[in-house]
Amino acid sequence: MTNIERAMMEEVYLTETDLLIIGGGSAGCMAAIRARELKPDLEITIFEKEDIKYSGSIARGMDALNIVSIPNLTTPELYVESMGLSCQGVLDEPASYKMAERSFALLKKLEGWGVHFPLDSSGNYRTLKYHVKGKFQAAMQEPDLKVMISQRALAGRTKVFNRVMGLELLLDDGRVSGAVGLNVRTGELVVCKAKAVIVTSGGQARFSLPNSGYLYGVFDFPGNTGDGFLMCYRAGASLTGMEATQSPVLIKDANMPLLAITVTRGARVLDFFNNIIMENEVDNIHLMNEAHEKGHGPVRVRLSHLEESLIQEIEEILFTTERPVQERFFKNRGIDFRRSDIELWPTEHQLCGGHGISGVRVNEKAETGVPGLYAAGDVASVPKQHLTGAFVFGEIAAEEAVNFMDRYPENPTLDWSKIEQEIKKRNLCANAKGDIEVREIEYKVRRFIGDYVVGLKNEQKLKRWLQWAEVFRKELNEQTRAENGHELSKTYEVENIIQCASLSATASLERKESRWGTSHRRVDYPERDDKNYLCHIVLKKGDGPYEIKCSRATVVKMNWATKGEDRS
Repeated sequence: MTNIERAMMEEVYLTETDLLIIGGGSAGCMAAIRARELKPDLEITIFEKEDIKYSGSIARGMDALNIVSIPNLTTPELYVESMGLSCQGVLDEPASYKMAERSFALLKKLEGWGVHFPLDSSGNYRTLKYHVKGKFQAAMQEPDLKVMISQRALAGRTKVFNRVMGLELLLDDGRVSGAVGLNVRTGELVVCKAKAVIVTSGGQARFSLPNSGYLYGVFDFPGNTGDGFLMCYRAGASLTGMEATQSPVLIKDANMPLLAITVTRGARVLDFFNNIIMENEVDNIHLMNEAHEKGHGPVRVRLSHLEESLIQEIEEILFTTERPVQERFFKNRGIDFRRSDIELWPTEHQLCGGHGISGVRVNEKAETGVPGLYAAGDVASVPKQHLTGAFVFGEIAAEEAVNFMDRYPENPTLDWSKIEQEIKKRNLCANAKGDIEVREIEYKVRRFIGDYVVGLKNEQKLKRWLQWAEVFRKELNEQTRAENGHELSKTYEVENIIQCASLSATASLERKESRWGTSHRRVDYPERDDKNYLCHIVLKKGDGPYEIKCSRATVVKMNWATKGEDRS
């Protein structure tokens, strides 16, 4: 080690592990659990941006596994068919097939841990219709799911760094060798050397502004700012689906989930004229957005026609398992499900592989294309994988990472030049004395994303964003101040928000068609064009710091005879 490297060690906290997991949500916890099952003596380290006990998109409990292929009821083949329709053909089938294939074993595993899956009157698992085809949603009642899996994840030789945000992956001759993280409270840099890395740090929740205007009042975990997208992207992995900017339709002013719990149990979604927009399945979310755009809103969920037992079941789920604060919210607004409709509203747009199709492009082995680097959960582009995908691909990523370490047991070398760059960048940001508060620039950035990147798109608006992105980067670097570790972490988050928007705008410019309902609508190309765009829009990092290389890739089909990838 050189004297310069020794000096740098004084500015960072240095640790070493076998397997590094960046993100302690559902996928990250399951990856740690599975890796420990395979190798009990494995050293595992987790970087978690918040506190692993209550972090991630499922921060407390869950009411269902959205995707379970139960034998004698549904099949993985039917699930792939359903997803093909939902994604309008832009689907790598092997990954979705693998998820459905492993889903029932996952249910049994969770059941063995004490997770409750209610049965119907016939003694079968209670299933609900969520997707276009098949009853794949299995009801679950587990208000403490995150606590359960986080406790299992931290068993054995697993060390968690709470409040550490992943900043940058480190490489050794193309192979991943660890990562640099930032303590979001103290501003301290944490460097972890690792033989393999699994990125499970979620999607991009803080993208455009929610209708409330509150920066953190978003549907998904507000700590999800595309960190994992960009860590993998800068390390050489590909992104896809970044043009699909999904806008969930949620409880107005609360931005909390509702449809999968109510509509699957018989509730109806109505427009102003009392036309039924949605009933029994909730896969065509864009129909509600379109009703608002036509002036047929506000869209409402009606439960008053349901039996009292069903209403009580819905209340039990919403007020105990999902988000308990809803009980107080509805009470304060005088809303009784037996007499009152629940108003919904389109809210912020997001980029997510869990509810959408955006993310790091992976195959059915959770491989990113960078040796030793895997991605799982909302950060990965397995379309609409929900909690099942997070759990299944968390396991798959762990299995593949363990296999990789067995094949390449030697310790990689840390790239101290990259670490030096991160130290200099941290110090520059920490010592900034500008006039703009980081919250102010985040508000402006996200308002402009709403103006130019999402919703009704056209070439001029998308190119205008790319011009504004340069202005925002300059303001962030030269005019924004960070007075403590918390505000310092926000500058990194805003930088990621800006870059994710530029990636989305670039992909949207390339996809000269409209697809996925309201998720990608080009008013200058209003029709779907399967001839030219039944494909992935793939983004890779260019040579410059903000240069984006854009290309197209064919979707991967299944060979149903071999149950593998069709390579013909």
